[in-house]
Amino acid sequence: MDLDLVEISPDSEPPVCKVMNYQKYLYELKKKQKEIKAKAAKVVVKEIHLGPNTNEHDFDFKVKHAIGFLQGGNKVKVEIFFKGRTIMYKDQGEVMLANFLEACSSCGKVDQEPKLEGKRMIMILSPKK
Repeated sequence: MDLDLVEISPDSEPPVCKVMNYQKYLYELKKKQKEIKAKAAKVVVKEIHLGPNTNEHDFDFKVKHAIGFLQGGNKVKVEIFFKGRTIMYKDQGEVMLANFLEACSSCGKVDQEPKLEGKRMIMILSPKK
């Protein structure tokens, strides 16, 4: 009959066995795992780059993009890059990220607080549920 005897729980008294097509069982198990993996939400991180001296209009433009990304269910990584001697204006970068967070607070929350890594100041926002 091309069926296998599969031991279900060997520790019980008496041991429990089941007659089944083991290859078919493995195939269905693999198929279910693949389906679960396909349904899992894939997190996409969108990046937005700013400078410490970004104009108000450009800033607003970037905020609109970030809000669109957050409403689409994506995370947003906001990065301020300090070129050359602009690293002296770290406080200006922190103020800019605080303003960015305030502008996006309607649809996003902070995942990672702003922190300076080398010449980059990074903050990560995630969408509100």
